[in-house]
Amino acid sequence: MIETEELNVVTGAFSFTGNYIAQRLLSMGKSVRTLTNRPENENPFGPRVKAFPLNFARLGELTDSLIGAKTLYNTYWVRFPHGQVSFDRAVENSRTLVTAAEEAGIRRIVHISITNPSADSALPYFRGKALVEEAITQSKVSYTIVRPTVIFGLEGILINNIAWLLRRFPIFAIPGSGDYQIQPVFVEDVAEMAVNAGHQDDNVILDAVGPETFTFNELVRMIASQINSRARIVHIKPKLAYSLAKLIGYAVRDVVITMDEVGGLMSNLLISQGEPTAPTSFSVWLGQNAEKIGKRYISGVERRYR
Repeated sequence: MIETEELNVVTGAFSFTGNYIAQRLLSMGKSVRTLTNRPENENPFGPRVKAFPLNFARLGELTDSLIGAKTLYNTYWVRFPHGQVSFDRAVENSRTLVTAAEEAGIRRIVHISITNPSADSALPYFRGKALVEEAITQSKVSYTIVRPTVIFGLEGILINNIAWLLRRFPIFAIPGSGDYQIQPVFVEDVAEMAVNAGHQDDNVILDAVGPETFTFNELVRMIASQINSRARIVHIKPKLAYSLAKLIGYAVRDVVITMDEVGGLMSNLLISQGEPTAPTSFSVWLGQNAEKIGKRYISGVERRYR
């Protein structure tokens, strides 16, 4: 495959959001390259997407893998610490990637972040996201930072695994009151926003949020109703809910949910204060895909590290 001046680089094109960004770029006739932690894995795009290692320890090689590209679509982050990879390390890795983009002459970075990041946050996930945004906004490269809430889609972890738990267990535990809110956004809408942003010049930060906002209670009960779950939905203390999730995690060899995710959810960080920016209705999508979601568990560890 001959790469043209329209080359775009997507980190994590073999994963979830990055996969949809790569699909959209390919559908537009763009040339796509991916940087991945697992270049030896099966390439779902075949020869259409060349894979290069996302090796933060070798700045020169990382820079070389970006040379010739106009836009970097960055989905790199870690959902939870694992092995030697911590949130602090992920921030440093991200800074290295930004440096490589500058040295490679990348015209624009489109970065996938999270709603309501803050450098002062007590939650390392949200604090780390803010520090990465800072590295991008202080760089020499033009940028768009896209801040999604919880991204849903058939391969999305949170919504699918809620459905999986509701299908498999007689009880589903909600941390605390469940009155905190969530505003899901469709993965294809996020990909469209990201690719559109890649063709702009202004520096922009925008939330990626769907048209519906639910309490967590409403979300879980809606999923349960659509998949005909008979699970009893109960409310327990957040720390106990986290402990139960850890027990399930041992069984499935995964991190089912993190305390940062519980804290972010209960602090209403997964909603936007602005107007909806994505059109797809979660309730409509759920009705159309109820027979598909939750049929198998989706492992974050498997997706990211194995």
